[in-house]
Amino acid sequence: MPFDQTVPRPFTSNAVRMYAPIVSGLYGISNAREWIYIGVADDIQGALLAHLEDRHTPLMKREPTGFVFEVCEGARHPARQDRLVLEYEPTCNRRSSAYSVEKR
Repeated sequence: MPFDQTVPRPFTSNAVRMYAPIVSGLYGISNAREWIYIGVADDIQGALLAHLEDRHTPLMKREPTGFVFEVCEGARHPARQDRLVLEYEPTCNRRSSAYSVEKR
């Protein structure tokens, strides 16, 4: 089952502040070619802003242009993230990746 939100918002600080909630949930980051990362956070907005601030990560080197999110309670995060990762196959969530975004 895809993200609840189907149209990505621009992955900019202004758009994140305007559209991303300060609540628990999941988020996906993409560009025109691929899904880059699917993450979970207690604060979706804060997590997205943190990615934007750290320009030297493998995630940001893939030149993300959009984000989507869905509000989800913490207990459902692992199962929902696993499902979305299987469906979208984001580059930075792959186990073979030399870098794990979650270890930032």
